Amino acid sequence: MSFAEDMPPPSVPQMPGQALARGVCRHLASLGFAVVEEFVPERGRRVDVMALGPKGEIWVVECKSSRADFLSDGKWTGYLDWCDRYFWAVDEMFPTELLPDGTGLIIADAYDAEILRMAPEVRLAGARRTALTRRFAQHAARRLQALRDPEARLDAWR
Repeated sequence: MSFAEDMPPPSVPQMPGQALARGVCRHLASLGFAVVEEFVPERGRRVDVMALGPKGEIWVVECKSSRADFLSDGKWTGYLDWCDRYFWAVDEMFPTELLPDGTGLIIADAYDAEILRMAPEVRLAGARRTALTRRFAQHAARRLQALRDPEARLDAWR
C-alpha cells in the first residue's frame, strides 16, 4: 500500500474540532468571507478559524468539540485583540450555557453552520487591521502555493 492510500481524503475531517471548522468555513464562505483555518495572528497564538469579510471585517471563531475542550482553553481572551467579532462554534449537543456572555455563538457540523448569536463588534485599530489583513493574505497565498507545489520550501518565507 502506498503512502497516499494510507492517508484519508483531505476533505474528510478527522477530529471533531476539524469537522466544526469545516462547517463554519463553508457557512462563512457562503456569506462572502474568505476563511483560513489554524491561523497564527502572532507567535504563540493559533485561532481555529479566521475570516475576512467582504467589507474588511475580521472574525475569529474558536471550535469547541466538548465541555472538556472548552474548559481547558484559558487563552481565548487573548484572541479578542485580533478580531472585530469573536465567536464560539459548537455542535448541537454542546452545553452552550458554559459559553461567556458577550461572545458570538455558531452551531455547526461538518457540512454547515448557523449563527445563533451575533458577537458584539469591537473594531480593530487601523494599523492592526492592515497588518493582520496582510498577514492573512500572505498565509492564504502560501497555503494555496503549498497545495499546488508541495515540494516548494515555503516555510523559509516566514
